[in-house]
Amino acid sequence: MATTQQILDYVKNHPSGKVKLAVADIDGILRGKYVSAEKFAALAEGRLGFCDVTFGWDANDVAYDNVKYTGWHTGYPDAQVKIDLNTFRKIPWESEIPFFLGDFIDDQEKPNDVCPRQLLKKVINSAQNQGFSALFAQEFEWFNFAETPESINEKGFTNLKPLSPGMFGYSVLRSSLKNEFMTDLFDLLNKFDIPIEGLHTETGPGVYEAAIKYAPALIAADQAVLFKTGVKEIAYKHGIIATFMAKINEQLPGCSGHVHQSLWDIDNQKNLFYDETDEHNMSPVMKSYIAGQLFCLPHILPLIAPTINSYKRLVEGAWAPTTVTWGIDNRTTALRALPGSKKASRLETRIVGSDTNPYLAMAACLAAGLYGVQHQLNLEQPATQGNGYTDLSNGVLSRNLFEATQKMKNSELAKTLLGEEFVAHYTATREWECKQYAKAVTDWELKRYLEII
Repeated sequence: MATTQQILDYVKNHPSGKVKLAVADIDGILRGKYVSAEKFAALAEGRLGFCDVTFGWDANDVAYDNVKYTGWHTGYPDAQVKIDLNTFRKIPWESEIPFFLGDFIDDQEKPNDVCPRQLLKKVINSAQNQGFSALFAQEFEWFNFAETPESINEKGFTNLKPLSPGMFGYSVLRSSLKNEFMTDLFDLLNKFDIPIEGLHTETGPGVYEAAIKYAPALIAADQAVLFKTGVKEIAYKHGIIATFMAKINEQLPGCSGHVHQSLWDIDNQKNLFYDETDEHNMSPVMKSYIAGQLFCLPHILPLIAPTINSYKRLVEGAWAPTTVTWGIDNRTTALRALPGSKKASRLETRIVGSDTNPYLAMAACLAAGLYGVQHQLNLEQPATQGNGYTDLSNGVLSRNLFEATQKMKNSELAKTLLGEEFVAHYTATREWECKQYAKAVTDWELKRYLEII
């Protein structure tokens, strides 16, 4: 890791004379700017003013009218951002210019209550206070189209040309067909300090999947957020649009963003999920962690299924869960336990889609799991054998964003896990999302009703 002086020297001597800075908004979208090297030198140990509309508008830059944190009633003042020098990277597809992420803080230098990265840091601190180090990783599936921002708008986001035709998962042929793009993804993301463990085609036209190497939870979330933006920027250079929508077409599988997680001792020497004396090598810590997620995740589902579109993926028989279930190496359940070895024992939360904000998805998984460990919950629910879609013994997930949001909004458990201020703000943003959808006239309605009704 570079020292502060080495970072400042690199910035000062970079021929571009600028630095790229970014923060993640409530949807996990990076919002940022370039600043001069001279200005960055002053910001490195200080603060950057960043309009608080970052948490006051939706993904389409439409201002919320239902949140307390900011709005017309506050005048949209600047919020303070503290640059995290530990996130220093060089962007390999942008002349190696220096890049940093930042955190929102309040006027008293305390973490901003509605900042997603700060929420994850809060949950990680809770884990550390309990003697745990959380190691996480996220994997992503996404569609690629041979289109540009201009062409998809001209086409009205319909009849888009996939990068390759047909269903061809794990294809050696397809990875050769567009090898320049796949090679750039693998090589440039690794150079950007996003270590890719695997990259392949997934079933579906133009679908890729990538697995990122596990890391301490905050680093893992930074890598996941930057992965999504990095993929899109590299795709631009190849005349490609990459999308992380959870469900692009009702006839095709959705796109997952599964989160892998394990708890280790504070020195990262021992995987506390592994127990060689157990029938399935699952420790009491792992069992309580799973029990915690089964109990808590239905209360905070919008953190891991955050959009209207998320729930189009969570349907039976589409490789995404619908029931509150767990199983051992079972891809039909919400939670897939993989307790195989001392190093690799982990839990995969399969509810998570590729459209999530990684900071919030990981915060939800960790907070829920820790709740189970802290309260020593027993894993009384047996592992699902076979088809998880038919196992209704522990209930089903909420069917849509509105239902899930109302449950979270009124949940004392959610407020305990995440804080009242965050829950109030976040659920208001999800209610806004539902409101925008409710007044939209969709293609489905036109096709179904226009002529016949």
